[in-house]
Amino acid sequence: MLVNAQEARYRWDIGVAAGMSGYNGDANSGFPFRHPGFSASVFGRYNIDSRWGIRLQGGVSGLSGNTADMDDVLPGFENYSFKSTIYDITCRGEFNFFPYGIGETYKRLRRWTPCLSAGIGAVMSAVDGDSYVAAAIPLGIGLKYKPSQRVNLALELTMTKTLGDHLDGKQLSDLYTIKSSFFKNTDWYSTLSLSVTYEFGERCIVCNRKD
Repeated sequence: MLVNAQEARYRWDIGVAAGMSGYNGDANSGFPFRHPGFSASVFGRYNIDSRWGIRLQGGVSGLSGNTADMDDVLPGFENYSFKSTIYDITCRGEFNFFPYGIGETYKRLRRWTPCLSAGIGAVMSAVDGDSYVAAAIPLGIGLKYKPSQRVNLALELTMTKTLGDHLDGKQLSDLYTIKSSFFKNTDWYSTLSLSVTYEFGERCIVCNRKD
């Protein structure tokens, strides 16, 4: 029996990501990366198969904004600015558009694929000495590439909706006296990041038998 070890697949991978962050809310209603900040995260992923995965991720980002850059005029012609640090933890499902991997040619695996992700989590913002916690809904789109059997590279844009209005602090909450709801007066933050992961936990080895 001949075994092709190059066609081994792995259940898990762990990795790190780094890039820039941006914000949409009361102090920025336009392009989210107008005031870019830093973003970094660590995550682990369970690979269900070549198309589906589950990722648990924790990250930190810096956000900032300034109402002087906006076209909108605030009540009282006031201007506000802020800087905050946010910490989040999310659980996401991932979908690969193409069967992703190396080997198993009968499955038509590809070394690259576009991908989507969505999930739920929590975010804590630290601004002006205060801390606020809210639920978060991350939505992501990206591109994965596998340069070798166990290594994965990915570029991902994630936009996260928070079910709260305090990423930018208390002074920027409810400027227009509009009651917050799922669709109104809540903050968003975005990240554009490059990640690298390493796979482990061998799932199987495809065996080719010759009599």
